[in-house]
Amino acid sequence: MSRSPVALSAPGKVLLAGGYLVLDREHTGLVFGLDARIHVHVQKLPTSPGVVLSEIIVRSPQFKGAEWKYGYREAEDKGGIEVTQLKGSTRCTSQTRFVNFNVPLTDAHKTGLGSSAALVTAFTAAVLTHYLDKEQLALHSESGRARLHNLAQAAHCTAQGKVGSGFDVAAAVYGSCIYRRFSPSVLEGQGEVGSRGFTERLKALVEDSDSTNKWDMQIDKSAAVMPRGLSLLMCDVDCGSESVGMAKKVLSWRKENPEEATLLWATLQKGNEDLARELQRLSQGCNAVPQNYENLSDIILTIRSLIREMSAKAKVPIEPKVQTDLLDACCQINGVIGGVVPGAGGFDAIALLIQDEALPSLEEFLRSYTTAKGDESGPGIGKVRLLGVKQEMEGLRAEESNIYTDWVT
Repeated sequence: MSRSPVALSAPGKVLLAGGYLVLDREHTGLVFGLDARIHVHVQKLPTSPGVVLSEIIVRSPQFKGAEWKYGYREAEDKGGIEVTQLKGSTRCTSQTRFVNFNVPLTDAHKTGLGSSAALVTAFTAAVLTHYLDKEQLALHSESGRARLHNLAQAAHCTAQGKVGSGFDVAAAVYGSCIYRRFSPSVLEGQGEVGSRGFTERLKALVEDSDSTNKWDMQIDKSAAVMPRGLSLLMCDVDCGSESVGMAKKVLSWRKENPEEATLLWATLQKGNEDLARELQRLSQGCNAVPQNYENLSDIILTIRSLIREMSAKAKVPIEPKVQTDLLDACCQINGVIGGVVPGAGGFDAIALLIQDEALPSLEEFLRSYTTAKGDESGPGIGKVRLLGVKQEMEGLRAEESNIYTDWVT
């Protein structure tokens, strides 16, 4: 059967509230998708008549030398494929959506926007959509999305070498949501790829058919909203952090100080829930009446204060001083409601909630913003720039293949 090219994209993410807490099933995280999306285009490998190649070629043409080739075996002879991976923004025109970064992939700048989870999700969805009939995987259906989510979580955890919380994959599949993680035991004990019984275990995991090992994450899309007139923007500070090492130190402090940590975690959880509720309340307001964002600003300041307390007690730079200075300075601009160092914190991009009309003032301020050199908490952050991204409510989606004409072979 002749198969047409397939293209799908998945959003990046920002964990606006719930950093570290989202690792624990007792707590939740408020995660927003971002319109910086990872696109994956799949087409059949061109061959001579009667020739079938069992090969998958993966290309990332925005980077130098980014091509990988894999051989495989399958029961049915459906031929090889060529996969093209691209990073692009929804808000750009078709001519500027994808840019040539002109650097090796190893030199790509880290911003903490969840591109690895978006890539795994879009790649998995595109390859499955190419090889499977619609009856076998209907991504527009609830059951189809769930099976994709399950497989993408397993693949992403395998690639990372650990079982994470999974909020980034959940955002890539479902979009913005309040997320409660799955029990780590769901993915533990699957065994090595190719080990005896692995295929059967993976199939049961994806289809959630094992009554003794059920997926138990909770994804609430209705509770993650952005009021009209507000935008969630990201500022790149040009020196990313190693979130894995930071998380280990925070969790180690929590284990050594259970009573103190439990109280702090519970207080932070309340602050995060207050933030989600206030965003919902503002979303239900009358558009003709000017909104008062003072309560929203106060909630964000409270969350930041608690994060700095965690940072000091665990001796981990979750909100380093240079980031505190930057956030405080941005919040002095009329129309900037508040901001945080999202997720695991550190020196990744910061997140700002602003009124849409404040964007020109923020851009002008950042053009001239400078920071002192680093201190014992970490490096200085140098130039700061707004990334061309904002919140994205939609998760995985199909794309038209013709937007990739200049990038596929």
